[in-house]
Amino acid sequence: MSKMLHGGRLGDVRADIVRFTSSRKSDARLADAVLAINKAHVIMLIEQEILKAQDGTKILSVLKKQTGLLLDPAAEDIHMAVEEAVLSETGSEVGGNLHIAKSRNDQTATAIRMALRAEILTVLGQITDIQQVLLETAKQHVQTIILQYTHLQAAQPVTFAHYLLMHADILGRDFERLVSAYERVNLCPLGGGALATSSFPINRQRTAELLGFNGVLENSLDAVGSRDFIIETQAALVLLAVNLSRFAEDLIVWSSAEFGTIELPDEFTSTSSIMPQKKNPEVLEVIRAHASYALGDFVAATATLKSLPTTYNLDFQEMTPKLWAVTDNLMASLSVVEALVPNIKVKTDDIETKAASGFVAATEVANMLVSKYNVAFRTSHKIVGALVKALIEQNKTLNDATPELLSEIALSVAKIKLTVKSSDIVACTNLHNLIETYKVQGGPSPAEVKRALNARIKITTENKNAVEKLKDALTAATNTLNSAVKNYSIYSQ
Repeated sequence: MSKMLHGGRLGDVRADIVRFTSSRKSDARLADAVLAINKAHVIMLIEQEILKAQDGTKILSVLKKQTGLLLDPAAEDIHMAVEEAVLSETGSEVGGNLHIAKSRNDQTATAIRMALRAEILTVLGQITDIQQVLLETAKQHVQTIILQYTHLQAAQPVTFAHYLLMHADILGRDFERLVSAYERVNLCPLGGGALATSSFPINRQRTAELLGFNGVLENSLDAVGSRDFIIETQAALVLLAVNLSRFAEDLIVWSSAEFGTIELPDEFTSTSSIMPQKKNPEVLEVIRAHASYALGDFVAATATLKSLPTTYNLDFQEMTPKLWAVTDNLMASLSVVEALVPNIKVKTDDIETKAASGFVAATEVANMLVSKYNVAFRTSHKIVGALVKALIEQNKTLNDATPELLSEIALSVAKIKLTVKSSDIVACTNLHNLIETYKVQGGPSPAEVKRALNARIKITTENKNAVEKLKDALTAATNTLNSAVKNYSIYSQ
């Protein structure tokens, strides 16, 4: 416990207990926010004539030259470190008024929100950067055919561009969730005090404005006692982490010799210490593991919060490191994905062979029997299923299917006479022709993919601009605060 808090209600506290309850180590990333909070609070106290201008300017002059590196690392927490720094230069008669009408409770909640909103904006910027990379890479693969799988079994052909568009859209939803969370994070708890505001005539709107918040988190109990903004942000980040993990899993599987869909660049892989032929996708495996950490930290933070009584509890202190662990891991993963995507090599040399052996055109053969030969789909499904089975038993593919064999099977399994043109079967098994037919909205046909690409490029540009506006708003608030501090410094001279 800080020396400033000795000699009143409590006597001396054991050193090991101080170490056990201290948040000093994890407070480092809150230093700038805490200094800004104290500056804004002092300015408001002066403006409200709660604090004498000459005393306030002395305090501001000390705060102005402080940084996280200069603050006492042995202090109980970052808040006490700041106050002790002020007291050491101004004395208790002046510096002792720094804490008028505020508590560590509302100050901590405010500092976390300030640090978190900066982290959110960084992640939002990274998301739009990756979306741009995905879209730019997709432009190069509008005609590049790959196989997609269900249950890890070859299903239907699409294009690599279509696949990348999927991840751009998924990231778009991650973006929207984080923007929504940001709106609730960017509300100011300062002025809530310990839990019941203050009898001093403070102006909460003014401090919120100086700190760049969109408004005040009004109810004082809610202001100091709620951490749902942490859980909400973590939830959005967990979904982002899970989505990145699934992307990484695809690339891990597809880079294996058994699938052979892509080749990863050497600089994103490693080899075995004993098996010289290995090219292991370890970077992607770490991304996958980071998603597990994000989920675990989210559960830990939620479990910490779920049984706490109203208002402030020191359990909150244990939640915050879980939040920063998620943002740190995700930022690292996002950086890797952004660098990796443009360097992925798609392997298409044996796509026709893989498509044939995987019978990926079977669905289209069934569709063709419906559209051109008036066969009911369920009957068509049965016929084509039997056709595939027969071809497998003969160690053949759909490329070997003949009108005669199809007619024989139709009569056998469905009791219908069917005479199909050979050209209709061939058309179904031509991958490029097949892709062209998937021109329904959201499909992988080149024309539809180009339309979707143009739409996503526009949306991503708008999102990038929106993030920049949010950053500009915070920068403007910082400039306003610094100008106010400077003005009082001039006044004091």
